[in-house]
Amino acid sequence: MGIDPGSPPPSASRRRSSPSAGLPTSPAGAGSLAAGMPGSADAAADPDATPETADAVPDPAGMPAPNDGTPRWRRWLGRLGVLDWISVGLLAVGLLCVLTGLLPAPEADDTMARIMPILLFLGTIVIVAELTATAGVFDVIAGRLASVARGSYLALFLLCVLFASVTTIALNLDTTAVLLTPVMLALAVRLGIPAVPLAMTTVWLANTASLLLPVSNLTNILAAWRVRLEPIPFAARMWLPQLVAITVTMVALWIWYWRRGQRGADRFEPPTPQPPADLALYRTAFAACLLFVAGILFGVEIGLASAVAAAIVILGFAVRARERLGLALVPWRLLVFVTGLFLVLQTVGRYGLNDLVGALVGTDPGAAGAFRAGATGAVLSNVVNNLPAYVAGEAVVPFANHTQLLALLIGTNVGPLATPWASLATLIWYERCAAYGVRVPLGKFMATGLVLAVCCTTATVGALLLVS
Repeated sequence: MGIDPGSPPPSASRRRSSPSAGLPTSPAGAGSLAAGMPGSADAAADPDATPETADAVPDPAGMPAPNDGTPRWRRWLGRLGVLDWISVGLLAVGLLCVLTGLLPAPEADDTMARIMPILLFLGTIVIVAELTATAGVFDVIAGRLASVARGSYLALFLLCVLFASVTTIALNLDTTAVLLTPVMLALAVRLGIPAVPLAMTTVWLANTASLLLPVSNLTNILAAWRVRLEPIPFAARMWLPQLVAITVTMVALWIWYWRRGQRGADRFEPPTPQPPADLALYRTAFAACLLFVAGILFGVEIGLASAVAAAIVILGFAVRARERLGLALVPWRLLVFVTGLFLVLQTVGRYGLNDLVGALVGTDPGAAGAFRAGATGAVLSNVVNNLPAYVAGEAVVPFANHTQLLALLIGTNVGPLATPWASLATLIWYERCAAYGVRVPLGKFMATGLVLAVCCTTATVGALLLVS
């Protein structure tokens, strides 16, 4: 799995522009990104493709390939990747549980009522993020940060940490993995620097910087609803843990990926700033993102805030670049995955999973219970995935144990770093890196991720106890 960490991705700099609007597509391919998860079928559809065809960017409006006589449904199935099939299969299993009575209909109704606001948020925020990337907002910001760094690796490191952290906090960790990863890899090509340090900065902070606001992570939304905390009170409980998590991550990034012996150079050549292709769309998308963040901070329901932001950006594209709009922007895969996952977990919890997780987490409302919950969340996240780990843990934590629940949240947010499947964001990142020809050595990824998961979870739970 490993390659030379000093090798920049060979194809990340190749971009494609709309002939009518002059807008760049997102570097990894907007069609797959709009689905909310990476389109592995797109990347691997033709194993014998030349570099030029292998790097071709799918049309973000979801336009089908030229008709070669193959039925449309078969072409559509052929474009599905592994994660597509997992999502569909998970929903099928969940529906089967309801139809067979393994999950009683009233419980299924309660589950769906709970996740509907989450589905609205996920569906609209992915559209906001995708169109924001198409408008060039992320590219412009990344280029300007590199210019501000003036050739200094230390300055670039600090600015990339800031960029990844703010994106994760404000737009959620999956947005960072889906859209910031290709921007960072393309930036590495522009600067002529190794891609792995930028890639690791993105994936680690996509996870560890996702504590501060309910919108930062799907698990945060669930936890905020459970402990009845609005965004500002939630941030008041989590600001110190978030600061500690980012700080520990920065130390690990510098030691293992950014210091002189790892990056292979002392300085880099600053890039020439590039303005957005369509200034009006750029400003519209940027303003929609600011409005979304402001709405969250002022207590607007997250689904409504993201829906309004999506409407603004869609309206801007309808006026300026209508061809960029299409059904492919709807993240069906992510929505299907989340729905199926909740139905399946609700069923499995009734038949033994809750008892097992309950024995691991315990019911101690004090410091010992918090550290047990954090450790259990981190371990289960790396064994299975952080979302089912949180949902299973939440089901057994007593309602009055708010600190213990938030410690479980910390374990499932900052802990899933040791395996590629530990979080959806990491899976997205891993496939985006593969699509760009950047393969992080798996042994180093897992070893350094394990150490960071242990240190970060422990330190962050300790910080939570200080403010509780």
